[in-house]
Amino acid sequence: MRIINIIENTPGTDGCTIGHGLSFYIEAAGHKLLMDTGPSEYILENARELGILLSEVDTVVLSHGHYDHSGGILPFVGVNPTAKIYVHREAAGDYYAFDGRERGYRYIGIDPGITELSQLIYVDGGMQIDENLSVFSGITGRRNLPETNKRLVKKMGDRYIQDSFAHEQCLVVREDGKHFLFSGCAHNGILNILDRYKELYGTEPDVVVSGFHMMKKTDHTEEEIRNICDTARELKRCHTVFYTCHCTGIPAYEAMKGIMGEQLHYVHCGEEIS
Repeated sequence: MRIINIIENTPGTDGCTIGHGLSFYIEAAGHKLLMDTGPSEYILENARELGILLSEVDTVVLSHGHYDHSGGILPFVGVNPTAKIYVHREAAGDYYAFDGRERGYRYIGIDPGITELSQLIYVDGGMQIDENLSVFSGITGRRNLPETNKRLVKKMGDRYIQDSFAHEQCLVVREDGKHFLFSGCAHNGILNILDRYKELYGTEPDVVVSGFHMMKKTDHTEEEIRNICDTARELKRCHTVFYTCHCTGIPAYEAMKGIMGEQLHYVHCGEEIS
C-alpha cells in the first residue's frame, strides 16, 4: 500500500504547494484512489511534482461537502474523465461558515458544476464498492464533538441551521489482512467515527488517516484543551495507529502527541505514510 498526501496546510516535501484543504493518493487493493481532492487545481501541480499520474486513478471518494476537499474535482476531471466519484447525496447542500457579525456567512460548499458530472455516484447510507473498498456514514454519536463545528451551518430557505454533518462519509480499505480508515475532517468527532466503524465492522481499524478539526485562529480555551486531551486519552486505548493533518492544527496535534506518543503522527504536504 502507498498513501501520499498530495495537499494539506503545512509544508513538507519541497516543490509542493500548500493550501487549506486535503487530498490523499492511495494505491491499494488493485486500485488507485483519491480521498478528497484539495481546494483547487493545486492537486494537478502537486501530483506532477510527486510523480503521481492522476490519469490512472480509478476511484475518488469525497469525504464531505466542503470546498477545501472538493475544489480539485473539476480540474481532476479535466485530466481523468472516467474515474468514478463517490459523493454522499447530502454533500451538495448549501453549506456556510459564520465569520462573525461584520463578515457574516461565507459559502463553503462544493462547486455546483460537480453535481453535473456523469461519473458521479451518489451514496446514501454507505456502500460496498467491492470486496476491499467501502464507504460508510450514519455517524450519530455526539461525544467530544469538535468545538469548531459551531460556526458551520447549512442554509435552509432563508434560515441558517447548525450543520449535522450527515453528509460526512468515511472510506475503508482492506489489504493484507489490515483495515485502513480514512476520514476528511472528522466533523462528527473521531471517537464517534470509530464507534460507528466498530458497529459496522466489529473491530478497531489498524490505521486511521484523518484530520480532527481542532484548528483555531485563536488560542484554545481551557474547555477545548480538556476536550482535545480527553480525545487523545480515548484514542490511546485503541490498538490503532493514527495519522493526522489539515484541520487538526499544530497546537492540538502537539497536545495529543504528548499523550499518544508514537501512536500519533502528522502527515505534511507531499509526505508519504510508510
